[in-house]
Amino acid sequence: MPRCSTCGQESPDGFRFCGACGAELAPAAPAREQRKTVTVLFCDVTGSTALGEQLDPEALRRTMARYFDEIRRIVERHGGTVEKFIGDAVMAVFGIPVAHEDDALRAVRAAGEIRERIGSLGDELGVALSFRTGVNTGEVVSGEGETLVTGDAVNTAARLEQAAPPGEVLIGGSTLALVRDAVEVEAVEPLALKGKREPVAAHRLVSVDPTAEAFTRHFDAPLVGRVRERQRLRADFEAAVSERACHLFTLLGPAGVGKSRLVAELLADVGDDADVLHARCLHYGEDITYWPLVEILLAIGVEPGSVIGTSPPDTQLSFRKLIEARAAERPQIVVLDDIQWAEDVFLDLVEHVADWSRDAPIFLLCVARPELLEERPGWGGGKLNATTILLEPLSADDCEALVDELAGDLVLEAGVRQRILDAADGNPLFLEEMLAMVAEDGGAGEIVVPPTIQALLQARLDRLGADERDVIGRGAIEGQVFHRGVVQELAPETGRADVPTHLLALVRKEVIRPERATFADDDAFRFRHLLIRDAAYDALPKETRAELHERFADWLERHGDLVELDEIAGYHLEQAHANRAALDASDARLDALARRAATRLAPAGRGALNRGDLDAARGLLRRAAAVLPVGSAQRLEILRELAWPLSQEAAFDEMREAIRELAASDDERYRVFAMAVEVDVEFATGTYRHEDAVGRVAEIRRAMESLGDDLGLAWAGFLSFGISWSALRAEEGRTALRRGAEHADRIGQEALASAMREWDGAALAFGPTPVDEVIRLTEVVLAATPGTIGRSGPLRRLGRMWACRCEFGRAREAYREGMAIARDAGMLREAAASAIGMAYIEQRAGDLDAAETVLRQGIAELD
Repeated sequence: MPRCSTCGQESPDGFRFCGACGAELAPAAPAREQRKTVTVLFCDVTGSTALGEQLDPEALRRTMARYFDEIRRIVERHGGTVEKFIGDAVMAVFGIPVAHEDDALRAVRAAGEIRERIGSLGDELGVALSFRTGVNTGEVVSGEGETLVTGDAVNTAARLEQAAPPGEVLIGGSTLALVRDAVEVEAVEPLALKGKREPVAAHRLVSVDPTAEAFTRHFDAPLVGRVRERQRLRADFEAAVSERACHLFTLLGPAGVGKSRLVAELLADVGDDADVLHARCLHYGEDITYWPLVEILLAIGVEPGSVIGTSPPDTQLSFRKLIEARAAERPQIVVLDDIQWAEDVFLDLVEHVADWSRDAPIFLLCVARPELLEERPGWGGGKLNATTILLEPLSADDCEALVDELAGDLVLEAGVRQRILDAADGNPLFLEEMLAMVAEDGGAGEIVVPPTIQALLQARLDRLGADERDVIGRGAIEGQVFHRGVVQELAPETGRADVPTHLLALVRKEVIRPERATFADDDAFRFRHLLIRDAAYDALPKETRAELHERFADWLERHGDLVELDEIAGYHLEQAHANRAALDASDARLDALARRAATRLAPAGRGALNRGDLDAARGLLRRAAAVLPVGSAQRLEILRELAWPLSQEAAFDEMREAIRELAASDDERYRVFAMAVEVDVEFATGTYRHEDAVGRVAEIRRAMESLGDDLGLAWAGFLSFGISWSALRAEEGRTALRRGAEHADRIGQEALASAMREWDGAALAFGPTPVDEVIRLTEVVLAATPGTIGRSGPLRRLGRMWACRCEFGRAREAYREGMAIARDAGMLREAAASAIGMAYIEQRAGDLDAAETVLRQGIAELD
């Protein structure tokens, strides 16, 4: 009830003036909305019309009131809430205001009991009435503390009730999935329900086992204890140290099975015997390729820009050399969390360190969900120093020991301990969360087997105070690891001062734990399990998510000094846009939000492209284009930048879609660029005609010169060279190629310019330029290339030229050095394919056996 600010007395809800002093009351704050998964029950009386003809209106009213009172009693006894009576129908919700782990089973049991009780009640009252019932589970939105819920789950439950025959109960597929081991059902034909585009699966409830759990626990499944895994972890680490070798150890397991605890035990066992570097892959890791690497570098005080190079091989080599140097002084344990979210380029980096580190005690400890093997089926396979373990559920004995450890001095009531053990089914997360809930009740409380981990976590979060839920909801916007300053920024102004207190309370309740902060002068926290973070995030209404993602992006732009700020800020703006668009596609704020998201994502894509990370570049530029309206100038400009990485991916269908959109523009610049991309597709697919291509490329060049378009002129130079190369007249195209590279340099298109220079080197080596001149020009390039990887191609080219001069010793030395650089950088395919050039040297030297041996070695490496 509202409290009067004048006299302090409470007044009933809905009163405008204080009943004690007459002062006007402040309006009540609007209820905080939340998204929850609930089970909705609709039941409707059948035969009421006929009964109305038989009974006096007052008698009919008393009879119906008796029915409704009985239904309310049954619903409330099973933990549900009657939301409202609608004519002859009753709507009840299970999971509001507080969720239980088994709300679906409670609702179905209530429906079964209503069906039985109504029949006997009719006999008692001497009337013939029955109810038909529909039960459905799904996500809804509700106001905190209110019983009113809205969502498709409500509509579906109502439609199921309307489709049910008198005296029957129909349950939806989502509900059946949560109670299947406790009920007997009969399938009915999929129902064509009003307002539904597709038929809805439904089942007729036959009976409910009053003693059964929602899920049957399969204790006959093989259980693996943790002692063996600890021993294997320690043994492999010690082997890495004693052998001075790099070992890749991958710990796989579903969420909550205990991977993090096992890692913590190893680190505690190792103690001061090694340096520990710890990094995580963000849960929204799309295209944020090197974020884990950045975390490691910042932790050891190394500037990320000094390691993250212009290409993935550069970065791989630099990071490996850094870790090897540290390992020379002290063994290194590198813990990489949640690598199932890692980008391919980062996984390549991990495998590079594992494959090519020498004389360095490095223990790469990767923690992942089994989904990693869906993305990388060969992860760790075939490597001599690699171990992969799938963490199974805890054995019964291990679960007993864990309960003892977690419960501490907490005295559990009789039966509670065993119910926790039964419900957890070997999952430490279940054990920990259930014990946390029981601890809040002093060791008592009802323990029910959770039908899903989401239900368990939702129930856990519902036990927190409203302010605490607000705090972790705002923390969840940032991610599994979040900062106090961010939460305070996103909190309502009136509650910011209380955020530290709530965070400490959440630490005490073991919902979150302290973590090393990324931002200076701030405190960081980690959700104890990612699924807790997901549950906290999912509870936020989309309107709230959109607002908070946008505000977090604002905060990042003001305070964030991150290497990949564009990627992270762009992600949050993208999420803000997606949530607003899901609510109202005509929202006037979407246009500005889309442009702002694209303004962050596109530069991130350019940066990835220029450092040679084509996968990330394509992903980021695609996402930047996707948020923008089709045909908008900003989108068309991004499509122009996306064309080159798409070309390298041979994504011809997507390129043709871009061609159509660009060609439909009123702007000549985009229409002409569409022609350039079209010629490139024709080149790549072998469908171009030489004379036609010559004329079109000349037309493109003239138009782009008139428009002063550097990107278009860069493409024109590249296409001109392509025409010459295809006609075996590469030298004729070199001038156009170099001019194109100059245009690309002028607008910062480093990847395009670099590719053109590579082609220029190929034209130099295979064209009519005299050997001595090729050697001179290549040595100039080498002198201007201080980096390691950039020297590989020129050295191999130099080896070919020395072979042309019959100086085979110098030829072999230069070429082998170039191959060694490629191989040392992990560029295995390129190094293997380079056997062709080495064989050319041996063939020129007259040693055909050596040439054959080199070629066969290359084939074996490629295999």
